[in-house]
Amino acid sequence: MNDPEFIVVGAGLAGLAAARALTAAGRQALVLEARDRVGGRLLNHTWSDGHVGELGGQWIGPTQDHALRLVRELGLELYPSYETGTHLAYRRGRLRRFRGETFGLPPWGLLDGLVAQRRLEAMARAVPLEAPWSAPRARAWDGQTLESWLRRHMRTRVGYEFFRAVCTAIFCAEAEDVSLLHFLFYVRSGRSLDQLLRLRGGAQESRVVGGSQRIALALAEQLGERVITGAAVDAIEQGEDGVVARCTGGAVHRAARVIVTLPPPLAARIRYSPALPGLRDQLTQKLAMGSVIKCMARYPQPFWRDAGLSGFAISVERPVNVIFDNSPHGGGCGVLLGFIEGREARALGELAPADRRALVLENFASYFGERARAPLEYEDKDWSQDPWTRGCYGAHFAPGVWTQFGAALRRPCGRVHWAGAETAAVWSGYMDGALRSGERAAQEVLA
Repeated sequence: MNDPEFIVVGAGLAGLAAARALTAAGRQALVLEARDRVGGRLLNHTWSDGHVGELGGQWIGPTQDHALRLVRELGLELYPSYETGTHLAYRRGRLRRFRGETFGLPPWGLLDGLVAQRRLEAMARAVPLEAPWSAPRARAWDGQTLESWLRRHMRTRVGYEFFRAVCTAIFCAEAEDVSLLHFLFYVRSGRSLDQLLRLRGGAQESRVVGGSQRIALALAEQLGERVITGAAVDAIEQGEDGVVARCTGGAVHRAARVIVTLPPPLAARIRYSPALPGLRDQLTQKLAMGSVIKCMARYPQPFWRDAGLSGFAISVERPVNVIFDNSPHGGGCGVLLGFIEGREARALGELAPADRRALVLENFASYFGERARAPLEYEDKDWSQDPWTRGCYGAHFAPGVWTQFGAALRRPCGRVHWAGAETAAVWSGYMDGALRSGERAAQEVLA
């Protein structure tokens, strides 16, 4: 094709959404993707029997309007996450059954957690989504970690441990790594803590039939030859007349403007000429990706359902800290999904694959019995080892980053514009946020 008007770096949801919006406006856009596939942090896995699971992002929930609308427009279907039955919690060496949203906490711990939740959500309502650094108490909140706030305000050990687990589950990082202001922003961005944590009525409510990567594959199919895979952009040069994107291997592409949709730490690895403003560069130096290993085991059927179990399990003590029933739509087999996050992911990422598999299956068996130890197939994905991601679910903000560098997150640098899930104000870090960010950046370059 001829030189496009716009170049989009990255064929994740943000990049594909940006290119789709530009194309819909009658303009020419070219998407350059380093991987040999599209989807970014979305990645389907096909089991040997043909069923599909997801090794990357997978859930869509209420108020994620951009994702819900796009799924309908693409002719894809959603189905509810399975949650029928009794849930399990492992605490202090004992396995406990629970129903509802108590997470197996004792009454005193549950009350402590509810009080903390109300305080945090009240604080979050004071955080402007477009400019968290302008909140009335932004400097005080950004000058501490979530960990330091929990140590001062939690009244029970079990409530404190639970909120630490919540932080790890949301950010794949420890509470001592995350700015309190960033935690509050994230809560506001996702509407509420309940919304972030729930299955029914929350962010984990629904899955895409056939796997979430189908969204990206369908968008790429619409864009056709406008998407080039295996094209890693390693340099961007801008001048008065436009930009030049140089790819590893020698390919050169020219356009009027460029939208970079990579996570900020990866966007920093591109060589820019002239150099980016110091504030933007220092922002990317301060952001870190989360650490997560996503593990799946396939069985002939979801046998735990016969015992009245939902497949959901949680622990603040075990390496696999959250487990879901991730069986495919329509049955045919059973799949357990486990997450290893934060400090545990960094430790287990050093294990040999066979040793990690054995540890994960031992964790599954401790919840669901010996049948969980012998799956038909097992697969995991350490996103920290992915050269084009280097961690998931996204980048988190340490203390001081929002208030000192946050203004540079979305601000264009000349002809270079920024998108990606981390740059979204609403549903930041989620598929919906990625789509919103791509559409926003498209409107920027059109303007």
